[in-house]
Amino acid sequence: MVRRNRHKRTRYGELFVEGVQPINQALDHGWTFSALYYSPARPLSDWATGVLERAGPTTHYQMTPELLAQLSEKEETSEVVALLKTPPDDLSRIPVGPDALVVLFDRPVSPGNLGSLIRSCDALGASGLILSGHGADLYDPETIRASRGSLFALPCVRVGGPEQVRSWLDSVRLEVPMGVIGADEHGTLDLWDARLQGPALIALGNETWGLSAAYREMCEAMVRIPMPGGASSLNVAAAGSILLYEALRQRHIYATDRPRT
Repeated sequence: MVRRNRHKRTRYGELFVEGVQPINQALDHGWTFSALYYSPARPLSDWATGVLERAGPTTHYQMTPELLAQLSEKEETSEVVALLKTPPDDLSRIPVGPDALVVLFDRPVSPGNLGSLIRSCDALGASGLILSGHGADLYDPETIRASRGSLFALPCVRVGGPEQVRSWLDSVRLEVPMGVIGADEHGTLDLWDARLQGPALIALGNETWGLSAAYREMCEAMVRIPMPGGASSLNVAAAGSILLYEALRQRHIYATDRPRT
């Protein structure tokens, strides 16, 4: 089944989604619905009826409550389960301008960390997320759950490795001076001393090995998060959230202090 099999999700370019917030986000952000599954034996709420109407020309599968319960991964069976088409992995989907803030995650291990980082990117104003190399699946059910629907609001693009990112950066830099900042517990620059006001790519490494050498070479600075406590490092999703918040803080101050014309 597509839901539980990464190979099939990739082969068919589809994923299953359930839950009010994720489905609403998918509808609001123009994702393509392939099919909707529901049981006519259960009276549908106004929300579920609205989903059937808003999803466009999709195939509707009416199921028995027992079959729908097998398809659903929730303790209380969802009213509607959706099958969506995955968007193309094209870096042009990420908008790039003078205030661009893009996050790169190199070979993530945990779908939960990946989903949590996507949620933080969405909440803190990132332009998009680049997922590099082989690792946790962007469309794993755990990733989707951890993102709380933000996966459908934030442009997330998978790439094979650094060469694609380097080529994209070369193209972007024809328009905007995109800087690249990496994060590492052994970084040489404290986060609050990094300049994050302009267009920037923040590179985060694998939970076990950190950033690959190729990405380190792309970085103009390696920053660390000063931590006075006993822990030597943070969960990558927590670290990424702190970096994004510092960028948001700096940009707010910069915009406030910028002289009016």
